[in-house]
Amino acid sequence: MGEYGVAPGQRVAVIWDSSSPVAALKDLVDKIQALVGADNRVSVENINQLSQSAHKESSFDVILSGMVPGSTVQHTTEVLAEIARILKPGGRVLLKEPVVTESGNNSRIKTAAKLFAALTLSGIVEVKELQKEPLTPEEAQSVQGHLDYQGNDLLIVRIEGRKPNFEVGSSSQLKLSFAKKPGPSGKPSVDPATAKLWTLSANDMNDEEMDLLDSDELLDSEDLKKPDPASLRAPSCKEMGKKKACKNCTCGLAEELEQEKKSSQPKSACGNCYLGDAFRCASCPYLGMPAFKPGEKILLKENHLHDA
Repeated sequence: MGEYGVAPGQRVAVIWDSSSPVAALKDLVDKIQALVGADNRVSVENINQLSQSAHKESSFDVILSGMVPGSTVQHTTEVLAEIARILKPGGRVLLKEPVVTESGNNSRIKTAAKLFAALTLSGIVEVKELQKEPLTPEEAQSVQGHLDYQGNDLLIVRIEGRKPNFEVGSSSQLKLSFAKKPGPSGKPSVDPATAKLWTLSANDMNDEEMDLLDSDELLDSEDLKKPDPASLRAPSCKEMGKKKACKNCTCGLAEELEQEKKSSQPKSACGNCYLGDAFRCASCPYLGMPAFKPGEKILLKENHLHDA
């Protein structure tokens, strides 16, 4: 069994389909079983039932598909993906499949290039062709009977591939370092000329040839003008009929409204208008009204108005 690369103690899966002769299949399985051991190390799977099998991922060291003499197995994308799943990392897959020399209207039979691409897309690496030969009479009859293909442009190709040395979905931490190598003192090395260019000392500040700018000269008369408070207001503050300033007003509207409030209130010389008539002057505008708190809005009853 050296042609299949099977070693003692390995777990092997043999995949067959309806085109595989029963006697040839049994002979292949017996030979592999005698080599690897009889303690359930060989699994025989129908290609149409492979995806429903109970095999866990990374179960087999070697998978032989379509290797039964006289068979013409066709490997779909789903079958190749399942083969890649149940292979152990670093495991080998050896398959045989009839291919057409040129792409035609028969979509079931692939070209060798499409078979290579399908294996690669399924996750198999190091894909290589081992053998390509014409079909035997038994294989040609199997193609006509099982694949309904009458052309004479078929070849049997034998391909080998491997699963990468890691499991699908595994992760590994990458150690990346973009830091500069430190100098002898443990700090990043600095070019002395560059350091001198960007360093100012006290002697440099006293140098007569150095021109120092006065910060006041950078401002003109327009920069020194006090801005108009109205220009600092937000657009919403300039809306018609807005009588209330924002909670944290910074545009001056709150102060303006407060000033208008104070100016609209009647004033007297003594400042005792809110205390009541006992403390009010004869000309007090609140004469005859009850005492109130400073700043309180005065509401008069209708009888007060009629009396007035």
